[in-house]
Amino acid sequence: MLAWRSISLWMDQLDEPLSARPALQQDLDVDVCIIGAGYTGLWTAYYLKRLAPQLNIAIVEAQIAGFGASGRNGGWLMGNLLGEDRLLAGCTPEQRRAAYDLLHGIPDEVAQVLEREGIDCDYRKGGVLYCAARYPEQETSLRAYLNKLYKQGLTEADYRWLSPSELAPELRISRPYGAIFNPNVATIQPAKLVRGLARTVEAMGVKLYENSPVTQWRAGEIRTLQARVKCQWLVPAVEGYSVNLPPLGRYQLPVQSLLVATEPLPEQIWDQIGLNRGQAFSENSRQVTYGQRSADNRLVFGARGGYRFGGRLRENFDLTSSEIELRRYLFGELFPQLKNVNITHAWGGNLGMARRFAPHMFCDRKQSIALAGGYGGEGVGASNLGGRTLADLILERRGVLTEQPWASHDRALHSLPGWEPEPCRWLGYNAIIKSFVHEDQTLANPSSAPWRRRLASGVADFMEGFMR
Repeated sequence: MLAWRSISLWMDQLDEPLSARPALQQDLDVDVCIIGAGYTGLWTAYYLKRLAPQLNIAIVEAQIAGFGASGRNGGWLMGNLLGEDRLLAGCTPEQRRAAYDLLHGIPDEVAQVLEREGIDCDYRKGGVLYCAARYPEQETSLRAYLNKLYKQGLTEADYRWLSPSELAPELRISRPYGAIFNPNVATIQPAKLVRGLARTVEAMGVKLYENSPVTQWRAGEIRTLQARVKCQWLVPAVEGYSVNLPPLGRYQLPVQSLLVATEPLPEQIWDQIGLNRGQAFSENSRQVTYGQRSADNRLVFGARGGYRFGGRLRENFDLTSSEIELRRYLFGELFPQLKNVNITHAWGGNLGMARRFAPHMFCDRKQSIALAGGYGGEGVGASNLGGRTLADLILERRGVLTEQPWASHDRALHSLPGWEPEPCRWLGYNAIIKSFVHEDQTLANPSSAPWRRRLASGVADFMEGFMR
């Protein structure tokens, strides 16, 4: 119980006892078996029960609901999907607009569920600010990105440029060059959401077994140490933990993201910073930074983590002093008044990255397996879309959810693009990350010669493009 509470700030804040539900101890025969009590598994169960209450559904969880990324993330509920611009490139303007409307509606869909089911997870829809905050190249790349979005048919109602003076009422950073504002993002307390969803689906009749790691799985059946479950449909909802269920690990690369949280900050500090409406923010660098002001007035701030050779999961998320100090440096560059603030929590989690950065939601009807994942760090919102989509696919309901380019009514599991074998993955990942770090260090140094700045960005662009 103590270890579960120390998973993250979010789990530590829960005012409920963290005791596991009973483990699976006897064989079952169900309509749908879901592996994993994280967001994807719980949303899938929720929408299946809403659409077909007669279904007999069981969820089998290795630890407790919220142990994985669902209880560890940065609390961004995004109306986006990783790589959506590439996924929608072949669509007509009308199809693209409908797809964007579907994506942008994710936070509102979640809000409706929270209201209907009485789940309190500190939901605040304040949008997100993508900031150019440390060097001028960030403004150039952000404006180019905004122009690309407008060419795809999006408008200022979707994404809007804020000048430094327009940004100031929202967020005050030390060196503002401007920002993109996206209104279609909410911030939440992630552990409250996942734990609330678990209670909700149980009340709907879903059986939830914890402390029941799956030892074997195949189409129509899973086994734990003590029992087995036979099923009509199997939903492996494990995202970054796919390495534990071969061959799923071929298609999902487990990478880590690491976060810190400050002590609660006084109102006079927040008066200097802003973020008074639940806004999320990010500083536009390839370090992939992200942050929010928590409901109890902490700064929660994260940045890209790492990848372990062979796709091994990171089990120990007691961050090293260097991991903590890198994140302190990054948020201290934005908010100098916080450079020496007390950090009370530091943690991280494993997330899943699909090859070509392409999320997927599909049914393999030959094997009766339904799969959604590859969210690439945007899974808080994408998992809601994934759960809704899998429910429609399983029930053979055709509509806007199932006709998107990331969804498929019948796709063989082995058709997913796989990652290269080791040591190619490890060498490639680390080469890319080193190019990103070099670029950031070069551009953050105002004394860097123009040719060095151009070279660093060019190499980083090439390395990022290579992975796509």
